[in-house]
Amino acid sequence: MSEQHHPLVVQKIQEKYPDAVLDVADARGELTVTVNKDVIYDLMAFLKNDSELTYNFLADVTAVDYSLMEDTLMKYDYARFMLVYHLLSTEKKQRLRVKVPVHENELSIPSMASIWKVANWLERETYDMFGIIFENHPDLRRILMPDDYEGYPLRKDYPLRGRGERETFNFEQQNL
Repeated sequence: MSEQHHPLVVQKIQEKYPDAVLDVADARGELTVTVNKDVIYDLMAFLKNDSELTYNFLADVTAVDYSLMEDTLMKYDYARFMLVYHLLSTEKKQRLRVKVPVHENELSIPSMASIWKVANWLERETYDMFGIIFENHPDLRRILMPDDYEGYPLRKDYPLRGRGERETFNFEQQNL
């Protein structure tokens, strides 16, 4: 995709954050922009508040563990995780995927909960499953697993059959 044919959102991101864009992909009409972690909070606020873009709905936050994919690791300076935000402009009826490489030795990223309230729950789920810490999150604690659970089940190094949880899980205990 050549620069002059980029959609408006990519052009505006590149104008406002010229060094932030690491990659742009348009696969089957699904636009993905991969950006540096350093600008992610400001960039996301910009995407929501810019009058021409208005990405006012955060549909999902998740992550991907690329620890077993050497080509992807090399492409993003060996960042093990890729944090993924799915945005929607309900006004423009346009979707955007924003990806952010996150290194294993720097497992934190700013929380988007002050921009989109729904990020509170979505970030908690990503924290619970991958161990990525969301800075300035209003209530970062486990949401799916018990509070005392060790490990992060969606990481590639987590045992496929678990660590014996099925046999020892206390179904009577509830997170308070």
